[in-house]
Amino acid sequence: MKISGFTFLRNGVLLGYPFEESIRSVLPICDEFFIALGESSDGTRERIEAIGSDKIRIIDTRWNEAMQDRGYVYAQQKMIAQFNCSGDWAFYLEGDEVLHEQDLETIRATMERHLDDPAVEALVFDYHHFYGSPDWVAISPGWYRRAPRIIRNTIRNYSPDGLFFVVMDKNKQGRYPKAALAGAPIYHYGHVRSAARMREKIQQVSRYWGHEPPKFETYAIDPQAVRPFEGSHPAVVQPWLAAEAEKHFAPDPSHQPTRKERKHRLAMKLEDWFNMELSKKHYRLVRK
Repeated sequence: MKISGFTFLRNGVLLGYPFEESIRSVLPICDEFFIALGESSDGTRERIEAIGSDKIRIIDTRWNEAMQDRGYVYAQQKMIAQFNCSGDWAFYLEGDEVLHEQDLETIRATMERHLDDPAVEALVFDYHHFYGSPDWVAISPGWYRRAPRIIRNTIRNYSPDGLFFVVMDKNKQGRYPKAALAGAPIYHYGHVRSAARMREKIQQVSRYWGHEPPKFETYAIDPQAVRPFEGSHPAVVQPWLAAEAEKHFAPDPSHQPTRKERKHRLAMKLEDWFNMELSKKHYRLVRK
């Protein structure tokens, strides 16, 4: 079994991504790892090269600055890296996502188990979405609780979004992949980078969604949408958390929920009352 990893990056240092930690976390189970690297002026390339792995392949790319439709430029860059993968499975990990060392063997074993099962086209991970600091995780259905990150590399698929895959059974009809559970979580740290880095990220990337950068002063969220994190963080990311992450966040009990947050509060009540799960699902589960 051959496993290809892939991601895309641009100015990862400037924008506060733990991309080195992300790459290091997945390398042990990959045979090759492709990075579509956009033009960067902040030392991102040098930091990738300093990882010193012969598994890493850097693909130099140029972003389409005219593409400002719902973040599709992210999907374009993702696909450039994905379409270079040659393994049985292609493992996509974004620059702010990290694997826990205790889960690597489980993930590999899951790929082995489903390698010869064509009904399984993708593997779905649970998510820890950290918010405000490494001590808090988002729990409302406004955050996707599971997402496919490993896709079988022998099926026709593309990415209309950086987040998910679409499988093409026919030339004009697509669907989400049929999936099994990976049996492990992904640790998502995009919303714990320093407030200064978050402001810079918002300023830099909002144009790719076709809107002006929204105002951001500090992390703020409905207190009902988060809970304390009770697990352990991956060892590889702990130095980054100590040096780069926000540390003093606490939910504000006087926070006035937005219209969207009120909608998510209702969804959480419905989940509790009717034993439902209402977060977005970009897959169809066919195996547990």
